Amino acid sequence: MNEASPPPKALARRSFLETLEIDSRLLGMVAAFVVICLAFQLWTGIRAMNAFSWNSFAWLANGRFLIPQNVFNITIQSVSVAIMATGMVFVIVTRHIDLSVGAILALCSAVMGVLQVTILPKVLGLGIAHPAIAPVAMMAGLATGAGLGAFTGWLVGYQRIPSFIVTLGGLLIWRNLGWYMTDGQTQGPLDATFILFGGAEGTLGPSLSWVVGLVACALIVLAMMQGRKGKVRHGFAVKPLWAEGVLAGLACALVLGLVAVLNAYQIPAPRLKRMFEAKGEVMPEGYSIGFGLPISVLILVVVAIAMTVVAKRTRFGRYIFATGGNPDAAELSGINTRALTVKVFALMGFLCGLSAIIAQARLQNHTNDIGTLDELRVIAAAVIGGTALAGGIGTIHGALLGALIMQALASGMAMVGVDSPLQNIVVGLVLVMAVWIDIQYRKRRGIR
Repeated sequence: MNEASPPPKALARRSFLETLEIDSRLLGMVAAFVVICLAFQLWTGIRAMNAFSWNSFAWLANGRFLIPQNVFNITIQSVSVAIMATGMVFVIVTRHIDLSVGAILALCSAVMGVLQVTILPKVLGLGIAHPAIAPVAMMAGLATGAGLGAFTGWLVGYQRIPSFIVTLGGLLIWRNLGWYMTDGQTQGPLDATFILFGGAEGTLGPSLSWVVGLVACALIVLAMMQGRKGKVRHGFAVKPLWAEGVLAGLACALVLGLVAVLNAYQIPAPRLKRMFEAKGEVMPEGYSIGFGLPISVLILVVVAIAMTVVAKRTRFGRYIFATGGNPDAAELSGINTRALTVKVFALMGFLCGLSAIIAQARLQNHTNDIGTLDELRVIAAAVIGGTALAGGIGTIHGALLGALIMQALASGMAMVGVDSPLQNIVVGLVLVMAVWIDIQYRKRRGIR
């Protein structure tokens, strides 16, 4: 054997990964997420035992980071940032930036809060529990976000004002406009139906969660089969069937594993008792039931699928990536880049409104500090997920994983007692490190 040749195991490992066609950067992100989870699980286990032990498995077993309750909390806390991160991918891909997403979220939240607390029940006399309150407030929040986003896009696309300046102005304007709208007062209580969209109150329960999980697995397998048939029909190379099976199995295992963990988080007995009393019933002795899949997570899944389809299957998505790759060439080829900019920012604003619904419903009121520093979190999630600041490159699933990493870091640091200033320092370091890694990765792949 040639001395320069790698050992057979290395060849087999590389061949296996190449056959699966998994992006090495995505693998690195998944590995980083796993390391973060295990590190905080170990750290919290050491703090819980408060004793030295050579048995690291004992520390892991006693950790508090990966218990169902914390996984549930991380999941619902990630949703609002993850939804906005999917829109930020399109913004950054087109070589722009949006620093106003947190402020737009706050203004949308203020609009919905005032509608639910003052205008609809008191001014229009709909009554506190009127069924129209939640949908009207939601539509108003979504329309506000889309309108502000379209206005931002018009200033950037047609007036040629740099997006950094326009959205920096929005950062200073929109949140304070919301403050004047509410007179600086917290808005609550919110409509009971509206609160269900926050995740903590609105869940599917164990049985329906399993049904949704199994349906999701079936759709994953069907999508992979359809993709394979499409490649064969057009004469493209396809992965071996065993490779397709491995990827489908991994995806289904992740979905069903998440459902199992969320179902394992039991609803507290006092809350269950109140639920039975509200229906005029008595809770059976020893009765318990899990939370299941939050409605907000379902909304995130729908958004992620829709944004992925837009990015990969529509003309709008192709125009976004073409414009980000080379704006001049895109304009010369007939793409209306100005109108495209308006659409991208309008979509970003719409997603801010949707995130405002989920964030406000999770908090169960509107507060003036809602969405504070979300600009940092959303941009960091997109960049950590592999979206290139130079434009033209980005993925929706990468942004989702980036948002999950950000929330896992925040949750873990809070659990082990890291104060807020140090948490922000760590997030800033992670963001800079992610950009540096992206630069090195692009250099190795020969991507400018």
